[in-house]
Order: sequence, then C-alpha cells, then structure tokens
Amino acid sequence: MKKAEVVFIPFPAPSHLVSTLEFAKLLINHDNRLRITILVMKFPHFADTDVYIKSLPISDSLNFINLPECSLPPNSDPRSAFGALFEAQKPHIRQAVSDLTTGEQHGPIASFVVDMFCTTMIDIAKEFSIPTLVFFTSGVASLGLNLYLHTLRERDNVDPIQLQQQAELAIPTFANLVPSTSLPGSVLSKQAESFFMNNVGGLKKADGIIVNSFEELESHAVHSFSAHPELSSLPIIYPIGPILTPEPKTKSVVEPDDIIKWLDDQPPSSVVFFCFGTRGSFDEDQVKEMAHAIENSGARFVWSLRKPQPKAAMAAPSDYSLSDLSLVLPEGFLDRTNGIGRVIGWAPQTQILAHPATGGFVSHCGWNSTLESIYFGVPIATWPLFAEQQTNAFQLVCELKIAVEIALDYRVEFNGGPNYLLTADKIERGIRSVLDKDGEFRKKVKEMSEKSRTTLLEGGSSYTYLGRLIDYIMNQV
Repeated sequence: MKKAEVVFIPFPAPSHLVSTLEFAKLLINHDNRLRITILVMKFPHFADTDVYIKSLPISDSLNFINLPECSLPPNSDPRSAFGALFEAQKPHIRQAVSDLTTGEQHGPIASFVVDMFCTTMIDIAKEFSIPTLVFFTSGVASLGLNLYLHTLRERDNVDPIQLQQQAELAIPTFANLVPSTSLPGSVLSKQAESFFMNNVGGLKKADGIIVNSFEELESHAVHSFSAHPELSSLPIIYPIGPILTPEPKTKSVVEPDDIIKWLDDQPPSSVVFFCFGTRGSFDEDQVKEMAHAIENSGARFVWSLRKPQPKAAMAAPSDYSLSDLSLVLPEGFLDRTNGIGRVIGWAPQTQILAHPATGGFVSHCGWNSTLESIYFGVPIATWPLFAEQQTNAFQLVCELKIAVEIALDYRVEFNGGPNYLLTADKIERGIRSVLDKDGEFRKKVKEMSEKSRTTLLEGGSSYTYLGRLIDYIMNQV
C-alpha cells in the first residue's frame, strides 16, 4: 500500500500547536495511507509546548523532527520576532524536507500543511514543487474577513486609518454589517500592517485552506466562499472541525479534582465560569469591578484569575499566591463568597465546561474556547481581549445569536492596557443574562451543540470535507 507523507509546520504557540496536532491525529485515524512528519520549531516564549508533544502516542504514522533552536534579537516586537524566527528556520526546514525526499522508508511527500502564521514556508514547498495547505485555527467568517480586507488594501489602498474611520463594513462572510470596533487588531494597527499583508498574502498562495470550524455553525460564511465574486477565486476551503484541544497536565494552586468535586455539589446549569485563555489577565482596577459584579449577581461561580506579566513581557500570565489574591480582590471578598464560588488560577477548562453544573461562560472568545463552549452547550457572555476575539464576539452575539454581550469592543492594546474599564453593572448584567434559563440563545446553543457532535460522523459535513481533503492529498502522490 502506498503511503503519502504529509509535512506539518505548526506555529509554536500552545493554542495553535495543540489543535494542529489533534488535526494530524484526525487525519491518520481517518486514513492509514497517510504518514505525518511534524517539524517542531522552538520559540523561547512558548516553553510548555513540549508537554503536548510528549503526551502523543508514538506511531509509524506520526513522526516528529525537532528543529535546532534559533536565537532571536532580544526585546524585539513579537511580530518581527516571528518573522525573524521563520527566516532563521527556513534552512533547517529545507534540509529536513530534503532528507525526507531522499529517505528510503518514506513515501513521496504529498503536501505541506502549514499554520496560518507560517505562510512564508509556502516558498519552500514551491522549491520542492509540493502543494501547500494552510491550517487556519480560527473560523471561516474570520478567514473571509482577513482575505477581503487584504484585497481592499491591495486593490483599493484602504489602510488601517481608513478602516477605523468607517462605522461599519460589508464583509462577504458576514450577513450583517461589521462595526469597525469589532475588527481584529491586526487590521486596525499601522504597526501590524506589514505582518498582516505578508501573512494573509501567503494564505492566498495556498492550494487549499483547512479551517477548524463546521458548515452547520458558519453556513453563511462557508457558502460565501463559493457564491461571492470577491472570494470564489481564492483557495478552496475545507471546514473539518470542531477539533477540540485536550488539556495540558499543568500544576496549579488548586487541584482540578477539587474544583470538579465542588461542581458536583452545585445545581445543574447554576455556575458561571470566568476564564480568559492562556494569555488573558486584568489589572487590579478591572479585577475589583469583576469581583463586585460577581458578588452583586449572587451567582455561583468558578473564576480563573491570573496574574499579569510586566507590560513589555511576552510571557503568559501566572497564578496568584493566596496572599497576593487577597491584595487584588476587594477586602473580605473571599470570605463573603465562600461556599458560593471558587477563585482559582489555571483552570481545567474542558472539564469545567463539560460539567452539568456549568450554566454560563464569561469568555475572551478565543476560537478554541468558542468551539468548546458550543460543543458542551454552554452559552458565552462575550468579553474579547485581542487578536480576532472582537470579531468572534460579534459573530457569536449578532450573527449566530448563541451568546450574550458583556462587551464587543473591549480591546487590550498590544504591549499596552485596555481601551476602557468595564464597569461592574455591565458585567453583572452579562452574568444574569447568560444564566437566564429561558434565553433563546440557550436553546440555540443546545441545538448547535448537537450539530457539532454529529458533523464529524459519517454523513456529517465535516466528515465529507475531510474525505475530500484526503482525496486531494492522495491525488498528489
């Protein structure tokens, strides 16, 4: 039986790497003619990626090559640091691919799969005349928005300043007009412009784009790729999600079992879960507003509260010690809420969302978290921070109507602070809304949860797209 080799080049951040590895597992479980080699780049700021790689079962079908570490200029802006990292890694990747093509035991390389941030690696694939697929770790609507705004910039010279000046924009992958305050930071910032143009320009050079989403969730967006003249000439898309990401085994102040035991004692759908992803944290003023909102709402809660890193540092937030916690929270908060809520550090997010006691999720709307909340049927109250999270929040509240709004335009500036302070009354309204048992959005989330579970089974749309994708890969051999 001929085996087709597929070379993966993931982005080294945990949120990207983990879903890429899960996608690799999905491919080889679906078709035993595929063999995947993953080229692992190391990046000093993302140290915990080893945990995931070590947890994967080693098999004949899955193979890892650790690329040599490259030193980067100190204190550089992460966007230029990533560019420097990719350029420094190109010779190593070229060598690894060359070794694979001449190796005896491997089948021919059928395609590259590169992360959405690693599109510069398409150049190497072209040198070897190998087709390239991009793995896009956000949604279809978000992908369409990036491609369309890139076209506006290139063709009509619409720059970030002009985008900010428009109140709303018509974007083909959205049914509603999108407010400029809900656009991703990467398209609004002059500093990010060259990164955005190079990266999205790279997406347009791909032979296909694999998206971690599913047609039942984003039917308008998926349809627009074939129907809208601005998008129909772009690479073909394969929505093959939802790919959920397993949790790392991280040591935290509170043992995960302890939180799950606590949830076991709470009534169904009564607890609101606050969690803002691997990089989300707040300054003391905002933490106090959140605490007042939580206390005033009277709701049961699990709050994953993380300690911010110094402003210029790129490291992820860390956990507070108990003595630090009492300093950032209002005096007596922990005593007064004892029994009805828990403040923790790192959270076992999927376990908490899967628990029947969890009734609402105050979230930054990162795409992995969004897919998890839909899968487990837990409605979100939106509180975006950065990247494409404002766009995801707008999509969840205004397009899909499966979430409630705390904020759609809250934004943490790159290496800076937030654009405003969210007040306790607004947060409290969001908590009450998301726990509303009769909310229309709750019914819609439950329906979407069912669809997210069946789409990857035979006959589902993601199953069908996955089959088409594998046919494409095998046809390259």
